[in-house]
Amino acid sequence: MRTNFSDLDIRFTIGDTRFQALNIIYERFLRTVPSHSHGSGSYEIHYIPRGYGRARINGRFYDIVPGTLYVTGPHVEHAQTPHLEDPMCEYCIYLKTEKKRRSQPSAGPQPDGRERALSLFEGTTFWFGQDTQNVAFLMEELFSELENRYTGFQLQAELLQQLLVRLVRNYEEKKETGRASGFSAAADKTSVIIEDYFLYEYQSLSLEELAGKLGLGTRQTERLLQKHYGKTFLQKKTEARMSAAAILLSDSSRSITSVAEALGYSSMEHFSSAFKNYYQLSPRQYRKEGAYHSFPEP
Repeated sequence: MRTNFSDLDIRFTIGDTRFQALNIIYERFLRTVPSHSHGSGSYEIHYIPRGYGRARINGRFYDIVPGTLYVTGPHVEHAQTPHLEDPMCEYCIYLKTEKKRRSQPSAGPQPDGRERALSLFEGTTFWFGQDTQNVAFLMEELFSELENRYTGFQLQAELLQQLLVRLVRNYEEKKETGRASGFSAAADKTSVIIEDYFLYEYQSLSLEELAGKLGLGTRQTERLLQKHYGKTFLQKKTEARMSAAAILLSDSSRSITSVAEALGYSSMEHFSSAFKNYYQLSPRQYRKEGAYHSFPEP
C-alpha cells in the first residue's frame, strides 16, 4: 500500500527561507529502501505510526518501532527495511528549501521563536528518536486534507509550519544527532524523479524506462546522471541493488535465496557473484564475519 501526493504546490516562507513540499507519501513497507541521500536544501521527515523495521543511517543501524520519528537532511545516507512479520507503516514528507535573496534590509523582527525554530531545523542534518510532540495528529490531518481534497486543501502550508515547530521541540527535548554547515538550492523535480526511480524500482531498472520518465533520450539521461551524480546508469543501478542487499542481509531471518529474489536476480548464483564483485565478500561471508554488526548500536 502506497499513497503518494506529488506535483504539489504547497509553499511557505519562514525568515529568509522558502519551503516547498515536493512529495508527501504514506506507505506500508513490504520492500527494502536502498541507501540513498538527497542534495543541498533537501529534508525528509519520517514518522512511523505502527509496525517495525530497521534503518541504516550514515553507516549505523537503528531499530524502528511505533512512534519513531527521524529526519534526514542534506547528504545523509539512509536506508531502511521492514520487519517481515509486522512491517512498518510510514509517513514521509520531502521538503526542499531555498534561501531568499535579500535586496533590502528586513522590515522588522520575526515573531517570537520563528528564527530560532528555523535555525534549529536548518541546522539539524539528522535526528532520530521517539516523538513526544504528537506529530501523528498533524500527519493524519495533512493526509486527510490531501485525500479528500477539501476546499482550500492547497493552503495546508500552515500544517507543515506547525510540523516544523513540533520537530524542533523534539530536537530541544533530546540532543540533536547531527548539525549542518549551511546550504542553498532550488527545487529540482528532475532529481526527485531520478531518486524515486532508483529507490522504488531497483528490482527492474532500465535506462530506457528512466529516460521515458524524464522525457529524454538515453544519451541525455546518461549525461544527466553524470552531471548530477558523477555516475553512469549502470553504477547507479548496482549501487541501489547492493545497498538494498546489505540491509536485507542484516536480517538473519532471511535466507540468501530470498534476498536474491527480493532484489530481482534470476538466481542466487548471479546475486552472489554480483555481491562479491561489489563488496569483495560473498553474501555468506558477509553474514559470517558480521559485517553489519561492525557499527555500534544506538
